[in-house]
Amino acid sequence: MRHTISVLVENKFGVLARIAGLFSGRGFNIDSLNVAPTHDPSLSRITVVLRGDDKVLDQINKQLRKLINVIEVVDFKVGQAVERELLLIKLMADSRTRSEILQICDIFRAKIINVAPDSVIIELTGDEGKLTAFLGMVEGFGMSELTRTGKLAMRR
Repeated sequence: MRHTISVLVENKFGVLARIAGLFSGRGFNIDSLNVAPTHDPSLSRITVVLRGDDKVLDQINKQLRKLINVIEVVDFKVGQAVERELLLIKLMADSRTRSEILQICDIFRAKIINVAPDSVIIELTGDEGKLTAFLGMVEGFGMSELTRTGKLAMRR
């Protein structure tokens, strides 16, 4: 089962390494990991997405809560959080394909953030389904680069 875990931590040296080590030490592969300061610069939020057994993950959540510098741990159940991801993609684009790419971007509310003679860079935010659908629509244009932030989540 897929889990999205949000961990509020003190913004201190080594905290991320201890948390990532806890997951890897238990044999969990992290699908995505995001870390950034919150509105309070002394705190950071770590969002981890991984797959695993509910029983084992419950044990990890308990161990996370015991770690020094961890303030709060939330394992979001389906529907409990608003989840978004950012995607940047560079597509091959010439004068004849550029308009078609623009139409697809309009449909998905994506932004073209850079235009070069032979390519465009597009920015898109949304849930995983939206990003997957967009990638399916543009795969025929030739992707030269792709990067994704991984999931961010916030309680509803």
